Amino acid sequence: MTTRQVRAEFDISVNAVADIVLSLAPASHYQLADEQFAMTINGTPMRYDVVEGPVGSRYHLAKGLPVGRMSISYAATVTSPADPRLVTPLEEIEYVRPSRYCDADRLLAVAQAELGQVSGPDLLVAAAQWVNQHLAYVSGSSRPVDSALDTYLNRQGVCRDFAHLVITFLRAYNIPARLVSVYAPGLSPMDFHAVAEAALDGRWQALDATGLAPRDSMVRIATGQDTSDTAFMTVTRGFVALHDVQVTAVLDGAELTADDPTQLVALT
Repeated sequence: MTTRQVRAEFDISVNAVADIVLSLAPASHYQLADEQFAMTINGTPMRYDVVEGPVGSRYHLAKGLPVGRMSISYAATVTSPADPRLVTPLEEIEYVRPSRYCDADRLLAVAQAELGQVSGPDLLVAAAQWVNQHLAYVSGSSRPVDSALDTYLNRQGVCRDFAHLVITFLRAYNIPARLVSVYAPGLSPMDFHAVAEAALDGRWQALDATGLAPRDSMVRIATGQDTSDTAFMTVTRGFVALHDVQVTAVLDGAELTADDPTQLVALT
């Protein structure tokens, strides 16, 4: 069973009384050891709640944070469960619908024109490879409000934009698809990462059009329709300024394997 060490540290200024939601912890179905979470403002520990969402997503919710300098740290040793995720009947309904960043209804004809008459595993691979070959990965090139249509027209983006376009193309073929935020050992530069996940023959298969990290060592954090469900921090009240984020994800006791984009890989 594969074990990974994951860590995230934040330096933040709270400039007005704030409510925030953090998505840092691996999903609840993993075996976790030495898990630690700390949130302080000017050295004082802050109160928070942990709320569970879809597919074991765990959100740290803090309300009424006072003005000051905030430090947040998370760390854990993560061991994967034995079995990959299965597709539920509800997921088959939910994840074919257009969503905020995956506007499949607007790209229906485009997707089918670009990918042609493909199906099954070939369709999943074709969607990821088309995005890999037609988009440039450019840090800071996209806006927080950009949808898959914007990404298709601009032909550049970051991991979330790549994933959104893959998801949108697959939903245009009525394939359930969703976004997963992950810790990704081998990613360079290291950061939080986002990949697409598509349903095929009752199982969820991971697709990473960036090709920047091996999928079989990734750790699932949050799962949702798109990045609106999976962002590492959402501010629902007040104003905060993010100064620095440091993310670490390391595979224990094994070598990272090269990722083959023509093969399907299931996340746990």
